[in-house]
Amino acid sequence: MKSLLFALLLFPFFIVPQNKRPLTVEDLWNIKRVGSFNVSPDGKMIVFESTSYSMDDNKGITKIYTFGTDGSNLRLFNDSKTNETEPAFTPDGKKISFVRDGQIWTCSLDGTGEEKITYIYSEASGYRWSPDGKNILFVSTVYPDCTDQDCNKSKDDEKEKSKVKAKIITELMYRFWNEWRGEKRSHLFLFNMDKKNFIDLTLNNMNDVPPIDLGSSNEYSISPDNSEIVLTMNRSKVVANSTDNDVFTTNLSDVSGSSASPLKKISESKGNDFNPRYSPDGKYLAYLSMKRAGFEADKKDIILYNRASGSGNNLTDKFFLSVDEFTWSPDSKTIYFVSENEIYSSVYKLDLASGNIKLLLKEHVNSELSVSPDGKLIYFKQQRTNLPYEIFSMNNDGSDIKQLTHLNADLLANIEMNPIETFWCEGAGKTKIQSIIIKPPFFDPSKKYPVIFLIHGGPQGHWDDDFHFRWNEQLFASKGYVVVSPNPRGSTGYGQKFTDEISGDWGGKPYIDLMNTFDYAIKNFKFIDEMNQFSAGASYGGYMENWMEGHTTRFNAVVSHDGVFNTESEFGTTEELWFPLWEFKGAPWQNRKLYEKWSPHRYIQNAKTPMLVVQGGRDFRVPEEQAFQLFTSLQMLGVESKFLYFPDEFHFVTKPQNSRLWWNTVFDWFGKHKK
Repeated sequence: MKSLLFALLLFPFFIVPQNKRPLTVEDLWNIKRVGSFNVSPDGKMIVFESTSYSMDDNKGITKIYTFGTDGSNLRLFNDSKTNETEPAFTPDGKKISFVRDGQIWTCSLDGTGEEKITYIYSEASGYRWSPDGKNILFVSTVYPDCTDQDCNKSKDDEKEKSKVKAKIITELMYRFWNEWRGEKRSHLFLFNMDKKNFIDLTLNNMNDVPPIDLGSSNEYSISPDNSEIVLTMNRSKVVANSTDNDVFTTNLSDVSGSSASPLKKISESKGNDFNPRYSPDGKYLAYLSMKRAGFEADKKDIILYNRASGSGNNLTDKFFLSVDEFTWSPDSKTIYFVSENEIYSSVYKLDLASGNIKLLLKEHVNSELSVSPDGKLIYFKQQRTNLPYEIFSMNNDGSDIKQLTHLNADLLANIEMNPIETFWCEGAGKTKIQSIIIKPPFFDPSKKYPVIFLIHGGPQGHWDDDFHFRWNEQLFASKGYVVVSPNPRGSTGYGQKFTDEISGDWGGKPYIDLMNTFDYAIKNFKFIDEMNQFSAGASYGGYMENWMEGHTTRFNAVVSHDGVFNTESEFGTTEELWFPLWEFKGAPWQNRKLYEKWSPHRYIQNAKTPMLVVQGGRDFRVPEEQAFQLFTSLQMLGVESKFLYFPDEFHFVTKPQNSRLWWNTVFDWFGKHKK
């Protein structure tokens, strides 16, 4: 007994109970999700939005918070019972503006003195203040030929009363992601604060501002001298097969009545030109540009447009990586930007005078850069595999990184999650392939664990050091699995050549990259149980699961979520036609052999692996007929299969209770097939 007591004193950790637990799907939906933020003009405060979800209510609510830029005095701005989004300080810094119930509001910094600014039937969103605070740009979805809101309301009422719900379609891109487009378009409006009136700047225009795709609410703004508006628009006759978004300017002083002055195109590329931003001194416009037409995953460069001379200069042409976002320094001498860099989204500093680019922060996934008014600090959001987005700051040289918000600290303190690890191996042609590996909570290296291979979508995407709310690697690991997430050919963050090498070769080199990676992991990580291998993927990842179904029997069971099964029929039902036109080098009648070569349905007769098929009924990107064909084929072949169908979801599972069902079904499917 004495020897036992002595041993316990020497090794007290044997009797200390674990006070942490694995991540659960309920935790995933209890986490507060930090959204957009804005720094006050005096640099003393930050306002941001955060969304909280209720599993019982099956929905979320977005609220606004404020805190000091040193991280102090975090407080809920307004405990409203409805969503409040897009928080920003007014240009004079005296008020905070936001969107509630489709209208723009303002109030004092303490949340009092609310004032409803806009009263527009078609609603306002994506607003941008003019520097002098006299005007607001916003977008609203309207009938292009309506000159007033009564017209919009009248047409809506007429449709609502009609017993006929048929659609007459005369052009492509008649639906997008999860919505039917119909007759309406997103138009850019100008609201005058003094006159309290608004003008449709794109009246009678059938083109959307921002563009229907490959754009955002960052596609328009007013120049620092309040004289000009910049916007992004796609003027192509058929937007379904065009990525040719262009940057335009128009004189604000000429805006009168119900229209703006003519648009002047300043971008030159046939590819996607977007995200224009004026330099604070007003001398330049910088924007992102892709060179190749029809390719949505081309390298993005920063183009500097001189407003006086009308000339453009590519600032990152020789930079190896693609630029995802950027912002100006207050003195207009520096541009800070983010690029996907292996498994990270790194922060860089570009000096305009010398053209030199310096890496400031490599690790983790960083986004939404914002520079303090004095130019000394950079504020940004950061996430990691074991940390959801929080707001951080650092000096403009990359030093003194600080986490300013800790919204989920109490919840995360109770959860055991292992940090991210990576490994490299040789893929097709001895090309180096990087992969992420996540070990299960309470990992014991002496034990063996089943493995889940995750295949990312895109295909021009990548697994990175993020806290993903749909395909969360920590949650996959939570049930005692080792998770391996490879970045094969086509992945972003490894240079454009690596990204390009999947186009026209979907089941070729990328498949070899994946199989080599899996072989390497099984051989080199002795804690992986080679008898229990599972795999899951969505979108292109779902395609690869479908491809592997006809080409390998190495997995115990797999999950295919919203994946392409029949490349030819998918061409006729998807909405973004530029995508298959690029990836398969033309339409099926132009290059049928390539469609046939890489179509999983042509090899399904070889299927033997148990497969869970998942599909959203409102997915117009990879429509439901793909899953119907796949499941029908598996059932007819006698392959063990299950179909999880969400009639109210699209390419993503977005509702809390649907998400819980998704995770439980996936884990049950894998658990059933463990040896």
